[in-house]
Amino acid sequence: MDGTLLPGTSATREMAKVLGHALDIDVLERDFAVGRIDTQQFARSMFRLWGPMDPGRVRVAFDASPKMRRIREVVADIGARGHRSAVITMSPLCFADHFRELGFDEVHGSVFPHSPEVDIDTGAILRPDDKPLLTKAMCVRHGIAPDRVVAYGDSLSDRYLFEVAPVSVAVNGDAHVRPLASVGYTGRDLWEAYELALSWLALPKPAVSPSAASRSAWGGSMSSRSTVAPA
Repeated sequence: MDGTLLPGTSATREMAKVLGHALDIDVLERDFAVGRIDTQQFARSMFRLWGPMDPGRVRVAFDASPKMRRIREVVADIGARGHRSAVITMSPLCFADHFRELGFDEVHGSVFPHSPEVDIDTGAILRPDDKPLLTKAMCVRHGIAPDRVVAYGDSLSDRYLFEVAPVSVAVNGDAHVRPLASVGYTGRDLWEAYELALSWLALPKPAVSPSAASRSAWGGSMSSRSTVAPA
């Protein structure tokens, strides 16, 4: 979700604009990005800053956050093909869960206490290596063959998933995932990244690209690799 569906930003940064402590969150994100802290340490520090997150204010943050164009259209086409879609993020579930409104079948994220007197359950805070585990569990639930998984991501937290996904799409990806990705996309339109995945899988594209008039003013660039990430 962070950086992939929310280009150039994250749920915690967008929430900080509404809940406060933006500078503290920037420091935490930098520390996490370089491996100075892990997701549990990040979560504890964030909870100390904010405490229980008010659903109404989180909703404001979600609505105001910049998002990739044509997310809803991509998810709708996935469903029309009889496939399943999911958001898996280490960010707060209370923010990520709003993506269900765009049609995702499942959303997984970190769960925080609803009371300041309750300690964080570290088992409810997702880690990067939870992403392939949750993906595998989803495949089992829905009878999806493991070799039919397509992963989208942008950074170090997606590395574990990219290492096992048969097909992976780096969306505005950094140096941690670009070498692992089957294809790479730079831009602000998820449909364009999705078309790359369809081409890689040799699946037919829709006859008419939806909402063509609403394509991102930033445009985008696409590139493909000649190798698939190891299964």
